[in-house]
Amino acid sequence: MVRWLYHNRLATDIAGLKMKTPVTTASGTFGFGLEFTDFLDLEKVGAITVKGTTLAPRAGNKGQRIVETPSGILNCVGLENPGSDVFLKETLPQLRHYDVPVIVNIAASSPEEYGELAAKLDVDGVDAIEINVSCPNVRDGGMVFGTDARSLARVVKQVRKQTDKVVITKLSPNVTSITDMAKAAEDAGTDALSLINTLLGMKIDIHRQRPVLGNVTGGLSGPAVRPVAVRMVYETARAVQVPIIGMGGITCADDAIEFFLAGASAIAVGTENFINPAIAETICQGILEYMDRHNIKKLKDMIGLALPNA
Repeated sequence: MVRWLYHNRLATDIAGLKMKTPVTTASGTFGFGLEFTDFLDLEKVGAITVKGTTLAPRAGNKGQRIVETPSGILNCVGLENPGSDVFLKETLPQLRHYDVPVIVNIAASSPEEYGELAAKLDVDGVDAIEINVSCPNVRDGGMVFGTDARSLARVVKQVRKQTDKVVITKLSPNVTSITDMAKAAEDAGTDALSLINTLLGMKIDIHRQRPVLGNVTGGLSGPAVRPVAVRMVYETARAVQVPIIGMGGITCADDAIEFFLAGASAIAVGTENFINPAIAETICQGILEYMDRHNIKKLKDMIGLALPNA
């Protein structure tokens, strides 16, 4: 489309990660990107964020993994993936055919394992590492890394030490203070932040009188979480200096614009990919139309406009 001749208006920079548009894909909702090539031109996405990748293959959780809820879904997929070797040997070479940055979301069970995985992925074709800290720390009795500032900092430091790629820390919303976690990650050396990950929830089958999901609890995503996500991005943008990728319930350009006004420099679309696989391109067109109506020349000119003293 002619509109795409003006993609430079939508360009954004996440700590050196150059994106032609500010729209990426939320990890776990876009596979490895290749699955969507029948529906969307991958080069019209700002970046591809692939699903959570672990050192070794993971089978994921047993039982039912996804259930629909009002304005969203609960999932407990359990990071099913073929492992880092398969990604590097089979998937990454195919992604390199596209002129689009690749962000690899990583998950592990100890700070050292995060570091080992980051080092392994420090190769051509990988442009950034997104640290999934919503994982249990096996050494601390299963406590989630992202709910403890010291644990989070240890993970970020290990990853930062092992890679020259852009490091993005994906924050969990299941905390008392999102700004404490954001500052801990910033102080530990993260280049950028992405938020929010899913909210913890559950659903009970009232007829069986048992939890629906095989893992009992799951992560809530979709439009239901958007007001929480916007609030957390707004608070985080006031507390840190590193760029932010905002996500959580984005279904259209208007939703995305809320995040930009709250201080995000880019956004990620998640659950909506299941409904409309081409939503990333549609959102970009809507952002341009909004910019035209409000006489905004470039995306960067509206980032944080809703913040105090903007």
